[in-house]
Amino acid sequence: MGEGPGKKILAGTWQRTRGQLWPVAQQAVACGLSWWVARLLFDHHVPLFAPIATLVALNTQLGGRGTNAVRVVLGVVCGVLIGQAAYMALGHAAGAVAVGCAVLVALLAALALDGERVTMAQAGVSAVIAVASGRPAGAERVQDVLVGAAVALLFSQMLFPVHPLKLLRGAETAALRRLAGLLRLGSQVHGNDPEELLPAESRALSQLLHDVDQARTDMVGVARRTPRWRVHRSSVQAMSRAALRLGMLGNSCLLLVRLAAESAPETEGPLDAAIDALADVLEAYAATEPAAPARRRCVRSALAVAARFPAEPGAHHAAERLAVGLAVRDLLVVAGVPMTDAERAVREHAPDAPLGSLYG
Repeated sequence: MGEGPGKKILAGTWQRTRGQLWPVAQQAVACGLSWWVARLLFDHHVPLFAPIATLVALNTQLGGRGTNAVRVVLGVVCGVLIGQAAYMALGHAAGAVAVGCAVLVALLAALALDGERVTMAQAGVSAVIAVASGRPAGAERVQDVLVGAAVALLFSQMLFPVHPLKLLRGAETAALRRLAGLLRLGSQVHGNDPEELLPAESRALSQLLHDVDQARTDMVGVARRTPRWRVHRSSVQAMSRAALRLGMLGNSCLLLVRLAAESAPETEGPLDAAIDALADVLEAYAATEPAAPARRRCVRSALAVAARFPAEPGAHHAAERLAVGLAVRDLLVVAGVPMTDAERAVREHAPDAPLGSLYG
């Protein structure tokens, strides 16, 4: 008997939770270390903000933890300085006016310096604390945050740096699987209005492609800043360039789905077969390890899809051939094939064409 809906939900929840157990454990240990170091270094009663800064810095995407730590420090220092100035100028007597003015100036300053939400939030909160508590509390907050950020950087950049290639691969895999599901949906539904079929899938795909772009940016940053992964910079740059093409692959797949959805039910044929075969290739590429031999197998399979598509006359079939060719070409570039080689192989219908060197 198959699994019921409840078991599937529990299984999905466990999969998501299991993937976060190690980062959560790191955050807990790092927060405890921040508290201990701050108590050891500074003579104040409760180092409250050290573990808070560590938690805020580490509680983000794995590739962005180091940058987040810097943003926390920037926001706190900015907010404390402005809050101290407001306290000195207006004191406690002004009350809400002093707090409002300090928060306004702190948010504008953080917006000009960085513009990220975490920086602005830390600046605003620090301004409130500095006005409400006076000079000593503001200085203690800066001390604590420096310790908390230092511990976060120790964990994210030295002890447990994320592998830059795996960082992108995870986001890329999710997007490829969504694209495969989108293609299968298009090959199964004929005679439907694409405006009813595609919006929900397009929104989900857009979010995944945004995640890929964020992972690509984080991957490059990790390889540049983390000593352990600097040796991978050439592979990282190659993967980054290929990942930029994933958005184009998404557009090509959407075009294929539109063509399939707009066709009448009785016209099922070569396009549906090509879409299903391309979905198989996407799923295989998403499931495989990103080593060169596995990528080559997927590349050959994708080229075979384009080569098998019949060269039938008619404008409609010409549009279908063009759409299939675009999708195959974009997939080849995502897999690491140089653009000129990919274009030539698709144009010449050559599944065995030499394709240059895939990134290692």
